[in-house]
Amino acid sequence: MLTLTTTKLGPLVARVVAADEVADDALTVWLCHGYGAPGSDLCGIAGEVVAQRPALASRARFVFPEAPLELELMPFAGRAWWHIDVGRFERALATGELERLFDETPEGMPAARKALRAALDAWCTATKTPYGRVLLGGFSQGAMISTDLALRLEEAPAALAIFSGTLLCRPEWTQLAPARRGLRVLQSHGSADPLLPYPAALELRRLLEGAGLDLRFVSFPGGHGIDAEVIDAFAALVAERAGVEGAP
Repeated sequence: MLTLTTTKLGPLVARVVAADEVADDALTVWLCHGYGAPGSDLCGIAGEVVAQRPALASRARFVFPEAPLELELMPFAGRAWWHIDVGRFERALATGELERLFDETPEGMPAARKALRAALDAWCTATKTPYGRVLLGGFSQGAMISTDLALRLEEAPAALAIFSGTLLCRPEWTQLAPARRGLRVLQSHGSADPLLPYPAALELRRLLEGAGLDLRFVSFPGGHGIDAEVIDAFAALVAERAGVEGAP
């Protein structure tokens, strides 16, 4: 049985979903929510994954850090890793300026990365978990910050999951990515995504595959979300990285 607890990891609040008894060398699945979502937004994924692969209850912990910024004028407790113009990518696609956005480092992103890294370090220290036993990932803006952090850690993470992310910081990511050759990556994107255009996801895929990362791309005929097929692929990746017997 999984239980949810809320804790403070360095500068960030985080929700942890785990069973009472977990192996000492358990995999940590670290997922960051998207822009405008509450900190609890992705917590349900833990139950979905364990329902598919029950052995993961004793082989993995799921951590959901809460972004540091609270958004005003939201109908619920929405949060952000940094402030963004929600319609900017859509407008750039319509005007042919999408390429220019790939090279930008959003204002506030370095500070968000610093906070996320501090939270991750606090978790790894407390649980004696090396980076190589952490599967990093996230949705939308959370996928962007997770990708950025995964490319900068001194040690490669266990894997990277990019749900409806996009290409940013292209000069830096292009330079950093070859050091992650062979890293397992699951990238997914809806072909009708109205917020982060599908062509931008394909550019990110090209960058990572060109650097030698072991990437599986799951496309689905939908919008800005996480499809059931994506959850299936993610459960398989978590099981494989956790060392669950019989995982594909």
